[in-house]
Amino acid sequence: MQDNEMKEKQAEQEAAEAKAAEQETAEAAEAEKAEDAKNAEKAAEPEVDPKDAKIEELQNRLLRLQADFENFRRRTNIEKEQLSTFVTANVVGKFLKVLDNFERAEASVEKGDNVDAVVDGMKKIRRQFEDAFKDLKVEEIEAQNSKFDPNIHEAVMRGHNPELDDEIVDMVFEKGYKLGDKVIRHSKVRVNTNE
Repeated sequence: MQDNEMKEKQAEQEAAEAKAAEQETAEAAEAEKAEDAKNAEKAAEPEVDPKDAKIEELQNRLLRLQADFENFRRRTNIEKEQLSTFVTANVVGKFLKVLDNFERAEASVEKGDNVDAVVDGMKKIRRQFEDAFKDLKVEEIEAQNSKFDPNIHEAVMRGHNPELDDEIVDMVFEKGYKLGDKVIRHSKVRVNTNE
């Protein structure tokens, strides 16, 4: 009986070992399948060439730079508009005083007949205008009896005067003005020729 029990235990043990071996074989087969699947995925994914990676990086940097530049341009345009508005308001503020005095002069002409007072008032307004120009650093372009310069003068006529040299401005029809080196309006002049 003991012999039978031992044989049964041995048979059970062999069966358990066989089952364990089968299980190990199945697990090894599954692991091999998983490894094969991984390898297949890697094979399906193309290898990234270092040049392609560098190109992609540079493209991304370029896109960021373009976006930064667009933001900079938009910001600069807004600042220009604000500056332009500020400068215009400053200039208009200086000439509003002159306009007020013109309106007062018109009102005094309508009320009275004192021509001397009106002439005196106009001279004061002109002086106020010149002071506003001086504050803005606007200068009159000297033209009378100077040599013709196409950068600051505009010749609208030719004249003849033997007492003057050629290319000398002998008459100014409209004064010119400049702001620093920038010409705001050219002087309209007649230029002498002795031919």
